[in-house]
Amino acid sequence: AFASGGRRRSEVAALRVEDLADEEPVRANPGDENSPPLPCLSIRLGRTKTATADDDEHVLLVGRPVTALKSWLAEAQIKDGPVFRRIDQWGNVDRRALTPQSINLILKARCEQAGLDPALFSAHGLRSGYLTEAANRGIPLPEAMQQSLHKSVTQAASYYNNAERKNGRAARLIV
Repeated sequence: AFASGGRRRSEVAALRVEDLADEEPVRANPGDENSPPLPCLSIRLGRTKTATADDDEHVLLVGRPVTALKSWLAEAQIKDGPVFRRIDQWGNVDRRALTPQSINLILKARCEQAGLDPALFSAHGLRSGYLTEAANRGIPLPEAMQQSLHKSVTQAASYYNNAERKNGRAARLIV
């Protein structure tokens, strides 16, 4: 969810194997022919909060997240249908997709397992956190918005403004 641009929990829950398409590998460092190739997937999102199924919105997934996703699909023996599914107490993978609410509950449970306060985290944090991290890494807002698919520059820029303020020189005139 994070690596593909901060997907909404409803988008993660609705993701189907049929929405995934292998792309040509990309270079770890674009323009450097000696940098290693990274696996790349295209994810068709279909209908989202701000797009209809006819809009054919898609985002890319590159590198380790592709490897992890493909490992999950292979281990769970998922060849079609929902990508993310319930696993029962005996380790059986259900045919039905997770619900958007379960995405949030799983995230909170994993945060707690990592020793973090789950009250401080939510699935929306994957979306806002993606843009915040993009800002922290100096990625231009339009480039980050191509991946996050934010329609509102104002909303996307609000995450950037907070990150840039902390990293900017204006706050450090006197240090």
